Amino acid sequence: MASSADVHVRICGQEIIKYDLEIKALVQDIRDCPGPQSVLMQLNSQVKEKFNKLRMRIQDLEQMAKEQDREMDRLAIRAETESQRRQMLSNQTAWRKANLACKLAIDKTEKDELLHGENQVTRQRKVTKENLVESSSNITESLMSLSRMMAEQVKQSEDAIGTLGTSSRTVQETNEEFRNMTGTIHLGRKLILKYNRRELTDKLLIFLALALFLATVLYILKKRIFPFI
Repeated sequence: MASSADVHVRICGQEIIKYDLEIKALVQDIRDCPGPQSVLMQLNSQVKEKFNKLRMRIQDLEQMAKEQDREMDRLAIRAETESQRRQMLSNQTAWRKANLACKLAIDKTEKDELLHGENQVTRQRKVTKENLVESSSNITESLMSLSRMMAEQVKQSEDAIGTLGTSSRTVQETNEEFRNMTGTIHLGRKLILKYNRRELTDKLLIFLALALFLATVLYILKKRIFPFI
């Protein structure tokens, strides 16, 4: 049955192999990178991170070699550590070469694009000169269309002002009619109140007259029936 130390050594060796393969894959990506510089910088950042992890695991493996009880195991792990360290140095050399090749390729691509851009600018200038006359004609036609449009807008504005004037007069006439109606309503109210007061006065006079009549009748009856009282 394998000891705990053997399991740790095996796990550490597997992680070292994993980081080694990941670094090789990233180095190949750098070698094939078409650019731009930002992509190359991102790939280099990933490679640095993997190298740091690989270096730490190699140091762990070296420490495990010191902790072995048997000399044979200690020598075997040290040999594996040295082999992985040499492989890491080889990967670093390949990484630098890939960076150099990628940067040269990106510089060449940028120069080609610059030359292509200058040629394109020259062609665009020629096309621009040929289109100047056409553009000038189009601008003149556009200005004429704009002038006609502005004239139509002015006419529409004049019509709108006339409509607003007519509407204003109609509103004023309506207000005048409302004022007349209001005066008539006030006059009618006054007449109604006056009529109500007169009706009340008439009722009071009728009541007084009736009371006076009844008093007179009672007085006459009293004199006729009771002459000595």
